[in-house]
Amino acid sequence: MPATPLDSLLYRDLLHDPQTAQLFSDSAEIRAMMLVEGALAKVQGQLGVIPEVSGAFLHRASMEIQIDPGGLAAETGRSAVPVPALVAAMRTALEAPEHAQHLHFGATSQDIMDTALMLRLRQMLAIQNERLDTILAQLADMADGHADTPMAGRTYGQVATPTSFGALVASWGMPLLRLKQDSARLKNALCVSLSGAAGTLSAMGPKGPAIRAALAQSLGLSDPGGSWHAERDRITSLAAWMTQQTVSLGKIGEDLSRMTQTEIAEIDLGQSGGSSTMPQKQNPVQPQVLVALAKMATATNSAVQGAALHAQQRDGAAWITEWLSLPQLCMLTGQATRVAVALSSSVTAREDKMRTNIDGGLGLIYAEALSFHLAHSMPRPDAQAEVKRLCTEATDKGQSLETLARKAWPDQDFGALFTPEAQLGEAPAQARAFAKAVRNP
Repeated sequence: MPATPLDSLLYRDLLHDPQTAQLFSDSAEIRAMMLVEGALAKVQGQLGVIPEVSGAFLHRASMEIQIDPGGLAAETGRSAVPVPALVAAMRTALEAPEHAQHLHFGATSQDIMDTALMLRLRQMLAIQNERLDTILAQLADMADGHADTPMAGRTYGQVATPTSFGALVASWGMPLLRLKQDSARLKNALCVSLSGAAGTLSAMGPKGPAIRAALAQSLGLSDPGGSWHAERDRITSLAAWMTQQTVSLGKIGEDLSRMTQTEIAEIDLGQSGGSSTMPQKQNPVQPQVLVALAKMATATNSAVQGAALHAQQRDGAAWITEWLSLPQLCMLTGQATRVAVALSSSVTAREDKMRTNIDGGLGLIYAEALSFHLAHSMPRPDAQAEVKRLCTEATDKGQSLETLARKAWPDQDFGALFTPEAQLGEAPAQARAFAKAVRNP
């Protein structure tokens, strides 16, 4: 197994997200940095900081020349950043020293790398938003279609009171809907970095702020209005968002894994994994992958959050820690949404099994409803004590709670109390409200 199974050929179909991976390859990073260098030169030329003809040349050439990432490795190992080697390689490839001398004018390595990162994070966010839209639409259809489908609500792994499958699906979707709504704020936080060696932008003189603003406009990013070399709150906010998203999808995986247990069997996943020795196995592979990705995302996010602690105007150790963890978190999140898109389109409810599991033969799930019903004719503590006694008797004698209740209080009109439909409460409304919120943002 390779150091990161997320990029493994062997585990490609289990853990690898090709779309996100394209954004975090060496080639993608080099290409993004070259685009930043070219855009910077263009706006500097337009504002008279470097010759305009040089700015136009560098901008055009940055989109045409090819640089081998492997050729930058030795210098990157010495300098701890790839930009010095990249700038040298670009100047050589340009074969135009009269223009090449103006490349990377007044910027520092972190300006180029952080802005290039923002360009790739913007694409990553667009991929995530598109997938979230798909997942939410599919969950909305499922919640709406099963708003009134009764099933057992469970707490601490035990049957509690009836709910509906639609309400459960809504509980999966609502956190994702809030995250989707929050993505607009994150997009606005994606900004250029142009601050110079120590965050003062002094090398560009009085035109520095105008150059930064023009660069932001050129690249379609925000203008931060100052230096953020050692201010990593934008990164940590995005990392937290990705982690919350992956954990929310992990919750779906956790519930589906339990709902496919042999003795519960309330869900058909549409596809499952097999065993090398047990022919009967239909393993919930995709739900389990979501759970694993969620657990790994929380651990990786811890490293990203810790990397926000930068000393002075730039901190190499903190910055490198971010490089080690942020791309991995993006990959984990990408694969989680990729799996969830497929899973949310294939899950079907086994309504008959859901109904069977509600009663369990003894109907103990109606104990709370019975105690509240009896509280109309006796003190609530007495009602609870009586129902608790009947639950024990039902278990001991193998008789249903309804049978024992009707025997104990023959004059009581229980009506439809011992039916799941009578105990769904707000569950159907919650399911439909979620579906409406998705369809009418």
